[in-house]
Amino acid sequence: MNTESRKDSIIVQVALLFVIGAMVAGLLTYVSQYAFSDNLVRTQMESDASELANEVVMSVREYPAHEWLMRYWYEHAYDLDIEYDADFSADTKTAEKLRTMREHCPGLMLQYAGTDEILAMTPEDQKLYAEITYSWMITRLNKIKRSHNIDFLFCVISDPTCRTQFFLFSAADENAVRGKNYEQVYPLGMTTVVSESLRDAMREAWRNNAHLADAGDYEDYYAYMCMLDEAPVFIGMTYNTSGIGNVIARQTARGTALAVAQQTCLALICLFLIYYFVLLPLKKVQGNIRLYQKTKDSRIVLDNLAEVRPHNEIGQLSEDVSALAAEMDNYMNSIRVITAEKERIGTELTLATRIQENALPHTFPPFPDRPEIDLYAVMDPAREIGGDFYDFFMIDEDHLCILIADVSGKGIPAALFMMASKIVLDMNARQHRSPAEIMNATNDIICANNPEGMFVTVWLGVLELSSGKLTAANAGHEYPFLTGEDGKYRLVKAKHGFVVGGMPGLKYREYEIQLRKNARVFLYSDGLAEATDPENCLFGTDRILEALNRDVNAGPKQVLENVRADVDAFVKDAEQFDDLTMVCLEYRGSDRQTAPVN
Repeated sequence: MNTESRKDSIIVQVALLFVIGAMVAGLLTYVSQYAFSDNLVRTQMESDASELANEVVMSVREYPAHEWLMRYWYEHAYDLDIEYDADFSADTKTAEKLRTMREHCPGLMLQYAGTDEILAMTPEDQKLYAEITYSWMITRLNKIKRSHNIDFLFCVISDPTCRTQFFLFSAADENAVRGKNYEQVYPLGMTTVVSESLRDAMREAWRNNAHLADAGDYEDYYAYMCMLDEAPVFIGMTYNTSGIGNVIARQTARGTALAVAQQTCLALICLFLIYYFVLLPLKKVQGNIRLYQKTKDSRIVLDNLAEVRPHNEIGQLSEDVSALAAEMDNYMNSIRVITAEKERIGTELTLATRIQENALPHTFPPFPDRPEIDLYAVMDPAREIGGDFYDFFMIDEDHLCILIADVSGKGIPAALFMMASKIVLDMNARQHRSPAEIMNATNDIICANNPEGMFVTVWLGVLELSSGKLTAANAGHEYPFLTGEDGKYRLVKAKHGFVVGGMPGLKYREYEIQLRKNARVFLYSDGLAEATDPENCLFGTDRILEALNRDVNAGPKQVLENVRADVDAFVKDAEQFDDLTMVCLEYRGSDRQTAPVN
């Protein structure tokens, strides 16, 4: 019983004396006066907006063919060459159009042209008429807007559900920027999605002919104008009321200053009670929190907080802090365990990275005793370990096998699948001479034991060193680049096969390329073409081709360095999302080469 009494006394002394004595009277006075003043301003604003909307409607209806014009502007918005905010005292495009119109339709007064007269024009003259009158209309509306100090004045055509609005025209201040960004003046044809609040305002305006909606620092006014087929047409205005609100607030503050002064004495009494009953116990709790931050010793904190035990929320806070300090000790112990485990995983990932790197050929030049070829390759994983890989080895004295592959996914699963795929491809390549046969056998082996449904894209080629004949098969991988007779690289497109591991029993096709002397083949994974800059633009094959042809005489290693330099300059500080692998093979020719070169 005593506990509840002490708790209630704090609520009465702090809540009643401070809230009721210091705040209620002044707050109610301020709110009531502010609401009254704000209502007067809104009423006057709604009246002025209604008159202004009528003026805009009359400006449109001054043209006898206004219905035809509105429909034409709506239906041909993207075909019209509009001159916005033109100064007709100067030599403008609209003035030139007007001279052309008068030559085509002498005697016709454009301001008073009726629908029948317009329909009798040629389509080209109708377009000129629509462009001229639109520029006139915009100039007229600009004057209306500037003379009434409106932030935005526009006419929109909505759909029957009021979910979108098509901007038919928008007035602008002098030197205002027209564009499609927020708070710019929208051009003809700009279509936006209507927010829920503005959608309700448009529906209310449709039902009641006009509606003023509150939008924070702005007031949006919509006036229903007419129907264009089944679409309602609205005149819209936006007022920035932040300045008006500040004036109302200042005036209201003066009126409530006396009431607030009368509550100051009561507020001082409340502050004394808050200091005695709240702040002093809280300081003790705060001091022990800081002590725990310095010492991380929960035993001292628990002993000190045991002295702070008032039977109210402060006492509950003291108990909660004590429990939190004990829990933090347990949490820190858990963090130590987790950190040790994370370090162990990091060590294992580092070891896995080395294993993966050592699994790929990394000694260059790889065949110093074979002058017919030169070769260089790199693989840069997006994470610690990746799913891309490459390989090259001599099948026999006259045949070189070269391949590049990209495993689906990333991280450890992709790395494991990559190692398995590399082993299977290597095994089959040493048993089969045909790239298609290698692909067929590899696909069947992987599909036989692939419960996770992973797959790998592969480009594999077998080069006959004596003749320069390159036989290749492609299982869903990127197209290679090959130098032509002029030494420049070109994309070699051949029909893809399906990815390896995607479906059992597939039969892959192969194609042949006759390499001329000093021909170079550039292979890469999709991480190169899909490298992304900070604006989410892709590097793409066009930029790859540009990087390759920057130095057509570069050797394989220099080719890869040139491409990588261009990629780094393109992506800048953007994160690498995919593994990036490149291989370049140069065929220098053989004394035994007898086949014609292409």
